[in-house]
Amino acid sequence: MNGELNIILVHGFWGGAAHWSKVIPLLAQDGYASISAVELPLTSLADDAERTRKMIAQKNGPVLLVGHSYGGAVITEAGNQPNVAGLVYIAAFAPDAGESPGGITQEHVPAAAANLAPDSDGYLWVKPALFHESFCQDLTEEEGMVMGVTQKAPLASAFGDAITNPAWKNKPSWYQISSEDRMIAPENQKRMSERIGARKVITLAAGHASLASMPSEVAALITEAAAACK
Repeated sequence: MNGELNIILVHGFWGGAAHWSKVIPLLAQDGYASISAVELPLTSLADDAERTRKMIAQKNGPVLLVGHSYGGAVITEAGNQPNVAGLVYIAAFAPDAGESPGGITQEHVPAAAANLAPDSDGYLWVKPALFHESFCQDLTEEEGMVMGVTQKAPLASAFGDAITNPAWKNKPSWYQISSEDRMIAPENQKRMSERIGARKVITLAAGHASLASMPSEVAALITEAAAACK
């Protein structure tokens, strides 16, 4: 029953828990035990995974982890907890042991890579004036402007943090590819989705922020995964 399943949504770089704001109401219609959106510090993979593990530990019953972008690396690292029932990757990194998001990015450099800029404190930003075209070109200009102004920059060093024991080797997974993604090359997404042996892979004609531009389709994939994790 949905009433026994908990869903934890994990955001990526340059975002926060509110990036899931269009998906949450759709999931809430299905009567899950709980829906939570973790707020990551974005200081290191270890810190972000530990924050997610703590939220997992607060849940009674099975948990479905859903990760967008870098959040996919976080659920890969944190998802071996005993009560995690499955993993859903939304235009996300799904690294193998020893791999990092930064290393995967270099295999096929995404279109918007040149629009990233580090600051003097070590944080990595998407240039705000270019955020819309880089991250969410299929949203309105106003939505893109708000996302760019409110972006949560990660410490650049987190990009190089490697996975230790990938949870997708032990848990069932699902994957959504964004074919128009300018932040994670679609070629990388396709390769990762094949490698993890995802039970279902869907491709959306969306930019990187598919959770905001195509929330119904993203929610439907999560709902399908949840049904399989009962």
